[in-house]
This record gives sequence, C-alpha cells and structure tokens, in this order.
Amino acid sequence: MKVSYFPGCTLKNKAKVLDLYARKSAEVLGVTLEEIDNWQCCGGVFTTARDEVATKLSSVRALMAARDSGQPLVTVCSACHNVIKQTNNAMISDAEFADKANRYLSCDSPYAGDAKVYHYLEMLRDLVGFDALKEKVVNPLNGKKIAAYYGCLLLRPGSVMKMDDPENPTIMEDMLRALGGDAVICGKRNECCGGYIAMESPTLAKKSSNSVVENAIAAGAEMIITACPLCRYNLIKNGSPIPVVYFTEILAEALGIKEDIHE
Repeated sequence: MKVSYFPGCTLKNKAKVLDLYARKSAEVLGVTLEEIDNWQCCGGVFTTARDEVATKLSSVRALMAARDSGQPLVTVCSACHNVIKQTNNAMISDAEFADKANRYLSCDSPYAGDAKVYHYLEMLRDLVGFDALKEKVVNPLNGKKIAAYYGCLLLRPGSVMKMDDPENPTIMEDMLRALGGDAVICGKRNECCGGYIAMESPTLAKKSSNSVVENAIAAGAEMIITACPLCRYNLIKNGSPIPVVYFTEILAEALGIKEDIHE
C-alpha cells in the first residue's frame, strides 16, 4: 500500500528520528510513505478568519498532490494534521474560501476537497488494522503501564477531525493494547499542555504541563505517549519525572526496529 506523506517541519528538523520511526514502522506493516514533493509548512495553526487564505495554501497544495497521486494523505504530527484536515473541510464547506484559494493557486484543476486525510494513528487503525499490527509485534510492551496523552489538536473540533470521540477517545489506547501495553486512562489526557502559551506565560504553561503529568502518574502510568511534538517537548521541558515518548518511537520499539534506526 502506498500513501502520500506530509511529515511536517518539526519531524524533518529537530525531531528527525521520530519521522524515521514512522517511515520504518510503516514499511514493516506493508505501507510505503511517499513524501510529497516540495511540501511547505502547513501554517502551524488553522486560523478561523474566513478572509485569511495565504497561510492555508501550502496545505491545499499538499492535498492537491495527494489527490493527483490517487492516494490518501497521511500526517504524523497532530498540529499538521489539524491544519490540513480543517483546511480540507474548508475547501469542501466554504465556497468563498475555496474560490479564493483556487484563484490564488491558479491551478488547472481546482481543488474541492477530493483527498482523504488520515492521521498516522488512523492509518494504523483503519488501513492496517490493530489486529494486523498485533501480529507484527516482536518486542511486546509486556503490560507496561502507559498513559496516552491526546492534547488539544488531535481530536478537536470533533465535527471536523472525526478521528475519535473527543471526550472519550480510544485510538491510542487501542494501539497500546495491540503492542502489548497496559493503557492507563487518565482524566486530563485531552486537556492542553500549555504549549501554545509557553512564550507568553512560562509559569502558566508549566502549571498546565505538570497538571497533565501528575494526573497520569496518579492513575498509575509509568510512561506517557503523545502524538504532538510540541506536547512532548513541553511535558519534558517542564520536568516530567516519567518518560514522555512520541508514539512512533514506542511503535518502532514494539516492532523490533528501534535499535536499527539512527538520526
């Protein structure tokens, strides 16, 4: 199976090894991630102003590339996924926005939301299947107690992202179980880590981050996994006493390929 792949800025720069984990794990599972040519930053955040088009054009270009290849578009960073998924929805539901974007791009074939967008976790669940993933595990997590931390962007807005129940998600916990782990459910798994206010108010960001970690530890977690590089950075930076791991790293470990991957 081949899919179009949008790695995003962080995983091509500061967190290259997390991108390598994603690529090599996909190969083990029979999926080839074909990186889109000449992709640009997704825009970093989806602005809700209807007349703000410029920062969304790179996402539209990525969506067009996936459409033209006849493949679904897979993202691995929750922030990139949020921007691209919301942009795709805007191209479907907002005719004025879609018209402006297409006129800016001056493309021969206007984009109308034709591409199917998956987060890597959705690819594991919906295209590979967690049962098939379980069969590929060679280094099971052996009941290690792990809390899944979703953060803000992976699930919301629920009416657009449509990945899981935004209040009671299961996709990361189901992945952990397929890898042989014990998924710990904690109450603050879908609350903000404070990453977006870290520059403006480091103290408040640290408070939010520590609250998330303390909640996970209180629930019995020995480790936290996340699908957002910024969340991972913020939780670690603010002093988490338990490991905070990107989900592709623990996936690569369970599939037995982590030690073969070097940045």
